[in-house]
Amino acid sequence: MPKLFSRAMRAFRLVGVPALAFCLAALCAPAVARAETITVTHWGGQFYGAPYAVAMDKGFFKAHGADVTGILTAPGGGTAVRNTLAGGIPFGEVSLAAAVQAINAGEKLIIVAAGTQSVADQMWVVKKGSPLHGLKDLAGKRIGYTVPGSDSNMVILMALKANGMTAQQVHLVPAGDLGANLSAVLSGALDAGFSDSLFYAQNPTVIQPIFWVKDVISPRMMQSVCITTSEFTHAHPDIVRGIIAARREGLDYLRQHVDEAAEIMAHAYSNPDVALFRTHMQELVAMEYWSDGKFDYEGMNHMVEGLQITGQLKAAPDWSKMVDTSFLPADLRAAR
Repeated sequence: MPKLFSRAMRAFRLVGVPALAFCLAALCAPAVARAETITVTHWGGQFYGAPYAVAMDKGFFKAHGADVTGILTAPGGGTAVRNTLAGGIPFGEVSLAAAVQAINAGEKLIIVAAGTQSVADQMWVVKKGSPLHGLKDLAGKRIGYTVPGSDSNMVILMALKANGMTAQQVHLVPAGDLGANLSAVLSGALDAGFSDSLFYAQNPTVIQPIFWVKDVISPRMMQSVCITTSEFTHAHPDIVRGIIAARREGLDYLRQHVDEAAEIMAHAYSNPDVALFRTHMQELVAMEYWSDGKFDYEGMNHMVEGLQITGQLKAAPDWSKMVDTSFLPADLRAAR
């Protein structure tokens, strides 16, 4: 209170009584949530962010007291975690493997909700007309993924293992986002690159799948999770709950209005091909791509197998030390 009084008196000496009244009102007013950004991995390219786009468009964030007005993107992995920590609101949907690695490295992060829960839309592609036709054909070849610690990094390691191969039998290359993987495949810098069904549908004349993930391993994997900092959960628990609730409401709306949600996404991603977005959105809804926030620990354990393959994890994580379900709506707190 002494600091508040001294600041008000300085204002009074400078410009008089009206300024004093204004300053006191401003200083004593309750804090309100500012319009801010959060982070969603691969925003602008892949569809992790669809529930957020719908929630922003429909005003669900504001309705839940979390005025999220923008999304920061990242090519996956640790970059998404770092962007989350640097965002206006330190909240992000990132690769589960990257979140686990960051927490194990000492970052004071908490996993507060599940994100996407299937990799059925993912694939690796080669140049159109390539003589390579299956995963085993990639022995000794250069295989792209996005960035270390990303979902694609985990998936290619598990796909190789499921086919009796090791990472030492190929040359794994962190190539960047899907566009960068495509460019590297077309230029010959990569023999195979990471892609998904939407990106393939946009480029069918120049690339072809060499394998779909769903054909070599179980697609039931918790790709992404929502994280924030321990400090932020203590300082702003209502904002964390509000973001999770708004995302869930956005997902519910998406499922009920798939075509409209596709239009919202096409606008958010500045893509004029709304028809293609509609088809892709329908595919993702059918495969139950997005979680409503409930944790699937079996799917989570499956996703981090890649960290175990590389020796970065000796055993399955102790989720009780990394996950806090208290910010989820009550009906989502029981594990799947």
